[in-house]
Amino acid sequence: LRHRGYDIKDLAEKSDFLEVAYLLIYGELPSGEQYNNFTKQVAHHSLVNERLHYLFQTFCSSSHPMAIMLAAVGSLSAFYPDLLNFKEADYELIAIRMIAKIPTIAAMSYKYSIGQPFIYPDNSLDFTENFLDMMFATPCTKYKVNPIIKNALN
Repeated sequence: LRHRGYDIKDLAEKSDFLEVAYLLIYGELPSGEQYNNFTKQVAHHSLVNERLHYLFQTFCSSSHPMAIMLAAVGSLSAFYPDLLNFKEADYELIAIRMIAKIPTIAAMSYKYSIGQPFIYPDNSLDFTENFLDMMFATPCTKYKVNPIIKNALN
C-alpha cells in the first residue's frame, strides 16, 4: 500500500502524523521549514469556538463519544460560513482546520462522556502529545506522555 508514491511501512517508520498529512495535502514530504510552518498552522487552528461547549451540553452523559464527535464536526460549518461555498483555493485551509480541530473535538467528546472538564490545546506540545494531553490530563493533574503510546499514534 502506498500514499503518493511512498510505501506506507516507510512512512510509519520514518514520518510522523503531520508529515504524512502534509504529504497527502501537497503531494510531497515537507522540508524542515515547510514542516515547521505546517505544524504552526495546525497549532494555530487547534482551538474550537467556545460556543461549541453548548453543543456538548445538549447530549446526555451516556451518549457515545463518536456520536458526540460526529455532531461537533458537523457543526464546524456553522462557525465558518465564509467557507460554505468554498473554492479549490480554500481546500488547504479547510484541511488544516480539520486536522487541527478533530483531535480537540475527539478529546472533548471523550472528556464529556466521562464527566471530566475539557482540557484546552497546549501549543507548547507537539501534535500527538497535545492530543494525549487533552485526552488524559485533568485541571489538577498534568499528563506524562508515554513515548510508546506517542509512537503508536504517530
